[in-house]
Amino acid sequence: MARSLVIKVTAGADAPERCNQAFTVAAAALASGVPVSLWLTGESSWFALPGRAKEFTLAEAAPLEDMLDAVLAAGRVTLCTQCAARRGITVDDVIDGVRIAGASTFVEEALGEGVQALIY
Repeated sequence: MARSLVIKVTAGADAPERCNQAFTVAAAALASGVPVSLWLTGESSWFALPGRAKEFTLAEAAPLEDMLDAVLAAGRVTLCTQCAARRGITVDDVIDGVRIAGASTFVEEALGEGVQALIY
């Protein structure tokens, strides 16, 4: 049976190493042929907006924008409904390919057969 990853990233520029780890694992999994669903929650919600990932920098790390583009191209990126609402982000604001969905969708994905959920 094929395995897949659901990765929830809760950190953004407030915890750059933790944030970068989530994106690095997502990109590495995709490069290895593993299906990935990446959830942007908390402060990582801002990366659903155009140009925000490009502003993120961390020494010795791959550009966040490149890793996000990889997930958008080969996986799925979801912005948390409540996190978006708290930040005034609407479906019209997000990068093409980012969907907005809530906790019930996350739970459904995370409990799927063959799924491993990781939270950063």
